[in-house]
Order: sequence, then C-alpha cells, then structure tokens
Amino acid sequence: MSNPDFLTPARPAVTLEPGARASVRIAITYCTQCHWLLRAAWMAQELLSTFSTDLGEVALVPGTGGIFQIHCGGALLWDRKRDGGFPDAKTLKQRVRDQIDPGRDLGHVDGKPAAHPQG
Repeated sequence: MSNPDFLTPARPAVTLEPGARASVRIAITYCTQCHWLLRAAWMAQELLSTFSTDLGEVALVPGTGGIFQIHCGGALLWDRKRDGGFPDAKTLKQRVRDQIDPGRDLGHVDGKPAAHPQG
C-alpha cells in the first residue's frame, strides 16, 4: 500500500543558525484501526523530551491499514512493515539525531557511561 501524498511531511529537516527557530517537522503516522495512538503519542513525547526546542513540530497523523511510519522532513525514518515492528526509544532517537544533528551526543542512549565526578 503506497502512502498518500497528504501523509508525506511538507517541510524538510534543516540545519539552523544559532538563535533561529527550529523548523524540523517529525510526523508519526499511526493506524487508528489498530489503536496505535498511545504508542505514537509516547514516541512523540520521547522525541520532544530529548530534542525539545530543536524540533519545530511533532505531528500525530491518523491513518489506516496497519500504517506506522515516522518521517523527519522528507526522510522516512521508520516504517513498521519495512523495519519489522516498532522502534524502541533508543533506535528512534538515534535515527532522528542522525537526520537533524549527526554530531550530537545522546549520552546514555548512545551507550556511553555517565561521567562521574572525581572526589
């Protein structure tokens, strides 16, 4: 099943100058027939908690037919059918980071131990 044009995010992910307003748009398209709204909302919350003002918008887009896709700008980051299920928070955050700010350190999400002060 192809994705209708109206489900494709219109705005691309961009690199911003310091102090500029974020215009990165994440669109999470979820199947209403499958009752995946809460899953989509949880993933939106995870992204907003991690990337906060680096994101201009996180949209929840209702769909049907078992769809669960996550777009960042024009890039398809996750497709339930293609990728075999749903992403965990770590994988999703890494894919978003790789799209909008590849040099960004996600700390424990990247598997790096937390720095402990010497004392």
